[in-house]
Amino acid sequence: MSTAWGVDEMPDQSGRTVVVTGANSGLGFEATKLFARNGADVVMACRNRERAQTARNDIRAVVNKPSLSVIELDLADLSSVRSFVETFKENHDELHILCNNAGLMAIPRQETVDGFEMQFGVNHLGHFALTGLLLDRLRESSGETRVVTQSSGLHENGAMDFDDLHGKREYDKWDAYGQSKLANLLFAYELDRRLDDAGADVTSVGCHPGYADTDLQRRGPEMMGSRLRLFLVQVANKLVAQSAQQGALPMLYAATASDIAGGEYIGPGGLMDMRGPPAKQASSELSTDEELAARLWEESTEATDVSFGLAN
Repeated sequence: MSTAWGVDEMPDQSGRTVVVTGANSGLGFEATKLFARNGADVVMACRNRERAQTARNDIRAVVNKPSLSVIELDLADLSSVRSFVETFKENHDELHILCNNAGLMAIPRQETVDGFEMQFGVNHLGHFALTGLLLDRLRESSGETRVVTQSSGLHENGAMDFDDLHGKREYDKWDAYGQSKLANLLFAYELDRRLDDAGADVTSVGCHPGYADTDLQRRGPEMMGSRLRLFLVQVANKLVAQSAQQGALPMLYAATASDIAGGEYIGPGGLMDMRGPPAKQASSELSTDEELAARLWEESTEATDVSFGLAN
């Protein structure tokens, strides 16, 4: 059931520190703007520093004295993830909300610096490593803290191919995307179970934006050089998609609403779960498979060399 929750219902975030990955555009930009408007100290974790600085200036033009800082983060490079965490910890004693938001969708096959298939590497493994390296800050900070991981309704089309996780033998851009988004939810739920078992006052929640008008859909056609597909995406975004701000609401609700419990999944509650105000929803059967989640956790730990210090 959907809620009437909107931007005006977002609680005051004064005194709270938030990290948003991919904060310079789309959902991340809108979330950053609203976090800042509500008093949060927001760290914009972005791959391109120049674009992040431009986005910060754009927010400063519409939000009164926002607390915003930029730290470079390339989720396709684990050394950049570690560098980000080191810089963050040097400048921030607390972390209350981590929004694992940045992502890629349906791009031609590429590899990250560390040799991972790009969509799986950025969407899942980069955020897995980031969360693990920031977990001590989350656990030590005052009050309840949350990790919110952005998935997609297309996780329902996903399957974990542990024999070929990185698409080296066979690659389909949409299959790879679905796998990465399924991995996001398997991780979000498994993280919450392990945090609960450890008695940690940290909540892990999954979310999805529905169909929102962002640059995410444009990236694949641009990389493929397909003007026709880019045109069709732009038309669909204008005719069907909700705004990026509306698409950011499930993430903001998951991050700040008082009635959120660990292991929940939040998305738009309107037409076909593609638009409308935030609602608590059910995700696919595969996404709740605890054996699958445990195996993904083991694979991710080995790939990233990041241990959370949480028993399974």
